[in-house]
Amino acid sequence: MKSILSLLISLFLVQVLTGQNDIITAAEFAKLQKTDKNIRIIDADKASNYKKTHLKNAINIPHTTLYREDNEIEGIIKSPAALANIFGSKGISETNTIIVYDGGSQKYSTRLYWILKYLGAQNVKVLHKDLNEWKKARLLLTQTVPGFKKTVFNVNLNKSIYSDLNNVVDAVTDNNAIIVDARTPAEYNGTSTDKPSEGHIPGAVNLPYTELLTSTNAFKTKAEIEKIVSAKGITPDKTVYLYCRTSVRAGVIFLALKNILGYNKIKVYDGAYAEWSYNYELEK
Repeated sequence: MKSILSLLISLFLVQVLTGQNDIITAAEFAKLQKTDKNIRIIDADKASNYKKTHLKNAINIPHTTLYREDNEIEGIIKSPAALANIFGSKGISETNTIIVYDGGSQKYSTRLYWILKYLGAQNVKVLHKDLNEWKKARLLLTQTVPGFKKTVFNVNLNKSIYSDLNNVVDAVTDNNAIIVDARTPAEYNGTSTDKPSEGHIPGAVNLPYTELLTSTNAFKTKAEIEKIVSAKGITPDKTVYLYCRTSVRAGVIFLALKNILGYNKIKVYDGAYAEWSYNYELEK
């Protein structure tokens, strides 16, 4: 009876979390490892955490290593060619089955997920969710750093999920678009002392990314997420523009809308608050 109940719970989680099969459970990952020899695993967490322990054969690519260093604006991703060179140097190709995870916050794994999908990688999955779940599924953990031969990552940009500054300027006055700020209410209102902010992009609605997560940072159910986003006026018929300070937190909402709710018109504004505040005034 207990095994049947566990199976039913697993099936429920699969149904809730895998609208387009890009969010996988630890059990699904364990099975995939046995059947798919084309896997590359990316640990998107900090290098210091990776050194302590990580999944066997995981390659560490902290999200902070993927940003431009020659720009006054914080957090803008490197050029597609530079990004492709980084992934290729780690032995990752756009043809691999790429599994991304982080320490459990969902922020870093979803940021890399969006970057990889933008570059044109077709088969990218986010492992849901953290070390405790992996131990239950008996996933192998290690401190050993794997070595893979360099390869070529061929870029085929998916521009439909990317937004630049000009796109957002147009979206401000577009009735068929909605701009979503994934930061805290204090940041949105310009009252934050933790993360300095002068306000938000004009017309943006505030949806803190944490509202889509449980107290353990797992994604809430499809029904719960649907209720939350619809209350904000976020509907599948509108083009959704997501941002936060540097669009790391925006990735969590991107994954939820894309994979749990099945929305297709979603863009991440990569320059985010950092770029907008550098160029334009903000609302409070």
